Amino acid sequence: MLRYKADVKTLVFMFVTTSLLVIQWNFSTLDKWNFSAFNIIMFIWAMFMAVTVATMTHNHNHLPLWKNKYLNILTDWWLTCFYGFPIFAWIPTHNKNHHRLNNRLGDYTITYRVSEKNNFLTLISYPTISGFYQQKAIKDHLSELRKTNKEKFYLCLAQYAVLIIFVGIFLYIDWRKALLFVIIPQQFSLFSVLIFNYLQHVHADEESETNHSRNFVGGLNFFLFNNGFHTVHHDRAGLHWSEAPEAHYKIAHTIDPELNQRSFWWYIIKTYVFGPFTPKVRRERSRRLDRIAKQKAHSVSA
Repeated sequence: MLRYKADVKTLVFMFVTTSLLVIQWNFSTLDKWNFSAFNIIMFIWAMFMAVTVATMTHNHNHLPLWKNKYLNILTDWWLTCFYGFPIFAWIPTHNKNHHRLNNRLGDYTITYRVSEKNNFLTLISYPTISGFYQQKAIKDHLSELRKTNKEKFYLCLAQYAVLIIFVGIFLYIDWRKALLFVIIPQQFSLFSVLIFNYLQHVHADEESETNHSRNFVGGLNFFLFNNGFHTVHHDRAGLHWSEAPEAHYKIAHTIDPELNQRSFWWYIIKTYVFGPFTPKVRRERSRRLDRIAKQKAHSVSA
């Protein structure tokens, strides 16, 4: 009943994520912040799985896991509980907006709203700023559905209800455990996916056919469902995540090599740790600003 057999991996990852919550909840003792029987390794693992939840949520909204409508609704609820926000929000903010505009003006998630720079401050502040501007799209989407599609409207409200009940039950049972094992991973999931969006678009050229996105083509893609192959994802949004590597390597030669990064972590280190002190290591430039400068020079010469 899965659309793609590869999504067995998605189910496995979600079962692991759920199991980590169950295990930590039942085998950790938090008494007035005295963390006895608290396993830091398991907590870090759960935080990493929260990042994978964000990528699974993204994939499910582009191409639902199941052929069956009701299984997809249940999966919506399951993902919503661990993502920390109703996952229908991807439709107005990502599917209908970001993919249509691709970091151009009007995109709620543009990377240059506050600054054209790419430094640690712009990176770390981006999720809050972007998240704030996305709320209008979500509100407008709900208003439209309320008028045009009551069934989808109530399904969206159901995601809110499921999330509130899920978090509320855990808070009622033990607010300390709920904060540590439920709410913090949820917020980390929400934060991480916006960080990824920033890194995949900052200083790329939104007007270019091939250089509009940054790709991370290393081994981390195994855990993040090939989320690093971002150019082909924008070119073919309906492409299943399992098919992204093959599609990427067919066009990789047309992309600026600096936008095909081998290592996600090396890019982070060289850009935000070494970059401020050793520009040669960073080798970072804004292709967007390069294009704008060329356009201005051409208009002046003309």
